[in-house]
Amino acid sequence: MSLVLRNLQRVIPLRRGPLRQNVEVLRRILGIQNFDLGVICVDNRRMQLINHSYRGKNHPTDVLSFPFKENLKAGELPQPAFRDEYNLGDIFLGVEYIHQQCLDQNEDFYDVLTVVAAHGLCHLLGYTHSSEAELNQMYHKEKLILEELNRLTGSNLKPLTKNQF
Repeated sequence: MSLVLRNLQRVIPLRRGPLRQNVEVLRRILGIQNFDLGVICVDNRRMQLINHSYRGKNHPTDVLSFPFKENLKAGELPQPAFRDEYNLGDIFLGVEYIHQQCLDQNEDFYDVLTVVAAHGLCHLLGYTHSSEAELNQMYHKEKLILEELNRLTGSNLKPLTKNQF
């Protein structure tokens, strides 16, 4: 199915090709290439509005995920009954926020975008980090899929550190 990658911000120059390629590989690794997925890149102002509207937090963040099918158990694939239900959901990437973090920590912007997208994909598949046990489960899943991405692409990506969740 389709991957829709939209860049709704103009603050940070963004080449969508590298992100699209890596998200497509992540979709294959996770076995979700038959599901529609939206990845929307936004600036701090828009991310702050979304974060405030949906989470009550009045500040920008790196990623917000909105699953089409809520209440999935961690790692469970949705079981669509109809063609219209082959939708995973949407991931909003706060590219301005991520870019600033990369500058502060001297990290590659496109590498971090990929890692944050992987984190968002895990959220769409029911992984959370509301407790220490859930955090460990999600971290382990991210580590596994990024290791496979590294193997397939020759990258060297690592999951977000546990204290950044």
